[in-house]
Amino acid sequence: MTLKPLALFVKHDGQSSRASMTCQYKCGNACFHEVSNTSDGGYFGDIVSTLSRRGVLKGGAVAVLAVGAGSVLAACGDDATTDPAGSPGIGTDFTAVAPNTRDEVMIPDGYEQQVVIRWGDSVFADAPAFDFDNQTAAAQAKQFGFNADYAALLPIEGAPHKYLLVVSHEYTTEPMMFRGFSPDSVTREQYEIALAAHGLTVIEVQGHADSGKLTPGFGKYNRRITGTTEIGFTGPAAGSDLLKTSVDATGTKVLGTLNNCGGGVTPWGTVLSGEENFNGYFAGEATDPTIAARHKRYGVGKVDIPRHWERFDKRFDVAQEPSEANRFGWTLEIDPWDASSTPVKHTALGRFKHESAEIHVTDDGTVVLYMGDDERFEYMYKFVSSKKIQSGNGAAARRHNMTILSEGTLYVAKITGDHPTQIDGTGEVPSDKGFTGTGQWLPLLEARADGQSKSLVEGMNAAEVAVFTRLAADKAGATKMDRPEDIQPNPKTGKVYVALTNNSNRGKEGYAGPDEANPRNQNKNGQILEITDDHTGTSFTWTLLLVCGDPAAADTYFAGFDKSKVSPISCPDNLAFDPYGNLWISTDGNALKSNDGLFSVVLDGPNRGETKQFLTVPIGAETCGPIIEENRVLVCVQHPGESDTATTDNPTSHWPDGGSTQPRASVVVVWKKNGGRIGR
Repeated sequence: MTLKPLALFVKHDGQSSRASMTCQYKCGNACFHEVSNTSDGGYFGDIVSTLSRRGVLKGGAVAVLAVGAGSVLAACGDDATTDPAGSPGIGTDFTAVAPNTRDEVMIPDGYEQQVVIRWGDSVFADAPAFDFDNQTAAAQAKQFGFNADYAALLPIEGAPHKYLLVVSHEYTTEPMMFRGFSPDSVTREQYEIALAAHGLTVIEVQGHADSGKLTPGFGKYNRRITGTTEIGFTGPAAGSDLLKTSVDATGTKVLGTLNNCGGGVTPWGTVLSGEENFNGYFAGEATDPTIAARHKRYGVGKVDIPRHWERFDKRFDVAQEPSEANRFGWTLEIDPWDASSTPVKHTALGRFKHESAEIHVTDDGTVVLYMGDDERFEYMYKFVSSKKIQSGNGAAARRHNMTILSEGTLYVAKITGDHPTQIDGTGEVPSDKGFTGTGQWLPLLEARADGQSKSLVEGMNAAEVAVFTRLAADKAGATKMDRPEDIQPNPKTGKVYVALTNNSNRGKEGYAGPDEANPRNQNKNGQILEITDDHTGTSFTWTLLLVCGDPAAADTYFAGFDKSKVSPISCPDNLAFDPYGNLWISTDGNALKSNDGLFSVVLDGPNRGETKQFLTVPIGAETCGPIIEENRVLVCVQHPGESDTATTDNPTSHWPDGGSTQPRASVVVVWKKNGGRIGR
């Protein structure tokens, strides 16, 4: 049967503003399928100094930030509310952007903006100009990829105002890329273009002293990592039978990275990228029932994404290559300072739908990495390194530091609430001090060198825990959460913030009911969890900072701040911090009938909980990858124009180029007119 435009797309029921097309190609309509986590345990209805993700790298290609009590890598203490100028960091000062459905990026009065780079723009000097109607795989491999998500901006040592911009490309939406696209007649060229549009881009950009503008340029660091780039494995699963295929009998290397979502920057100058909805690229079912059951826990093989890549490469056919899917769903580490380096996937960090990979470093140089598994009723994880960071710019220190994420202990979170009898699914705030509780980090895996890794889960070996981390977490009794996406440590306080995007199945018959950290049935707007963690230990306390939605609704909460003075916010996704310690939130799937946006949230002082919308993105778009610097804000505008009526012949958006052009995912920078600090 020929697929007619959008005819097979599943319709939403008011839970999200995401277009059906976006849901289909981004995650395979995950929210309309059986929940992957059918385990019985792990939600508490049953049980009564720091590295910023962005912009902290000041020493260039191989510099390592100093470690110690006064370092930005360590949790600060008494100065948690002091900004770089020495005055109290009491929040932000701009006029909030009103909710809207405009086909443009809307910013506050007094600010300016620029599109930095768009899908198809040249990354190399010999790349052809983008031509929507005459695309080729060879051209796309030298051009900026599709659907930008995570972004990092790294200063280049010795080059004033010059940076490396590193951007991930989450997924492709073929009906928005090719005129008359039909999955029944997909061509090899379309398949190869899509492969080349995945992965990451590294590109040099030139800043300007008198504004926040960034101008892309061609330099030695420029690079495209795609669905065909050779990538290595490290850690407990590297070389195991679970990663071996007919093409790679060693189980030590794989072609490509797919569905790259959130990420993080390491203190040794590399960039991390999480592979999220990887399951949607594989078709068919394994004949071995054990393998089939393991795949089912990850949603592999049965999704609504009609790409049909298996027609062109048997590695995407689960029946022919049952282990290939195991080679995706990892955290990737790339060295943006060496365009010839081989990226690696770290199996010590576990395999699941990685939304992010954010680092905190303790006073003694221990690296703690926080990660979320972005699906309904999935879990929160952290990894504590057994190696310490070595300082200095030498080659030996760099080699050492690039092995840190291969050795350590992987944990999953189990939490409980302080007010179990007051949680009824309505979102009503407990009577005394808000939504609060405690938690434990349950150990799953000790990753060691020389093949000596140790499983901490009964009935599973180390490689199995690494590859089937969800199953290990099920056994451990982890807490089921409402889509844990970005998890960010605050560089000012060391507190950890978790974006819980939504969960329309919470409280439905047969599913986990409400609990204090996930207090609403059929949660369509999400919440923000604030954790005070013993970073290298196994205990923590927590509170809900925000319960998102319409401030006029009874089931919303803004840390006790006056709800008549906040912006409506729905479906928090990515998190970032400004230099003053304020939290910034980008949204995906706003269920309040307005465009997605970027919001600031005050964390300390009398205005704690004050939430203001800084910008909105165009029709059909998602706000991704925020970077908040003193003089600029960057966001990735993903899937603009995707709607249930859009076609390439009748687009619903013409952003960013206007006129009759096709919409193109882009990176946008915003700055204050005549200079000045963002939000001040």
